[in-house]
Amino acid sequence: MTNPYAASGVDTAAGDKAVELMKQSVAATHGKQVIGGLGGFAGLFDASELKNYHQPILVSSTDGVGTKVDIAQKLDIHNTIGQDLVAMVVDDIVVTGAKSLFMTDYIATGKLTPEVIASVVEGIANACKKVDVALVGGETAEHPGLLEPGEYDVAGAAVGVVDKKHLLTPEKVTSGDVVLGIASSGLHSNGFSLVRKIISDHKLDLHSNISDFAKTLGEELLTPTELYTGVLNKALDAHRDDITGFSHITGGGIVSNIARVLPEGVVVDIDRSTWSPNPVFRVLSQIAGFELTELESTWNLGLGFAVMLKPGAVKDVQKILSENNMHSFVIGEIKPLQDKAGYEFGGKGSAGGGCRMVGEYAK
Repeated sequence: MTNPYAASGVDTAAGDKAVELMKQSVAATHGKQVIGGLGGFAGLFDASELKNYHQPILVSSTDGVGTKVDIAQKLDIHNTIGQDLVAMVVDDIVVTGAKSLFMTDYIATGKLTPEVIASVVEGIANACKKVDVALVGGETAEHPGLLEPGEYDVAGAAVGVVDKKHLLTPEKVTSGDVVLGIASSGLHSNGFSLVRKIISDHKLDLHSNISDFAKTLGEELLTPTELYTGVLNKALDAHRDDITGFSHITGGGIVSNIARVLPEGVVVDIDRSTWSPNPVFRVLSQIAGFELTELESTWNLGLGFAVMLKPGAVKDVQKILSENNMHSFVIGEIKPLQDKAGYEFGGKGSAGGGCRMVGEYAK
């Protein structure tokens, strides 16, 4: 018998096969809190442990990977995009001081290829496992006529928890706090519309070898977003009273994302000389004819995360980061506002303190 739905371009059998292919990797993220397996209408998570919190605050975040998926599709490499998705979501949650508990994903595609979808979800599951977050469910949808065969987009959402007394808010950041920068793994998942424009304008071949990279241009661009959450949760466990603020350097660049987590009445000068941007930023900026400083509101330029903390805890926190293979460097100090010249205040619609970039990048 003819299946009318299949005739419209939707293959439910392919969807079932994709679920079978991803089952094992998803199940590997499940601890005792996850109830049931795949196939339900909703994911179930036992929240009994929240009773141990004095005043538990649930924290939620949702995000996607943006146009970086276009690079993955052109190269037919799909197992790295999942880590990008997880990082963009859970690393926003940790900014509040919270620990992520569970995550769900959504994948829309023009025509469902089980192996491709399973590869994307495998990447999501592997990243979730790295940061102790349960992948409790998701959805895959075919959108024939809206997306072309081979095209897909991904999105995800997660929920975390923090005791209210430990919630990181701008008011906890004070003058005299040190700002510690943590290195990025590369472009992460922001500014890819500009990346793709540079590739198009200059007719770059994603399969080409560039001397500054140990892999092809396309593979370099697909370097997964760094996962900060797990290590930062360890730092919070050891220095909850010393860490006063976090900032995830994502869309909008360095200044905007740091300014939005500062309280009014303080400023910080971010010293460019304290780190050297990754080769990918230098190569793309040179090809396009941009100065690195022109790109500070688009790319992270090697600064993936910022930590505000008390001076006495800097060495200990840096030791925790180093032991977990994360490179960090002191990039500034919070000071009282005296002169507004050159500072950007707030960010993403928030009212807050001021931030500006100073100096020149290390070579």
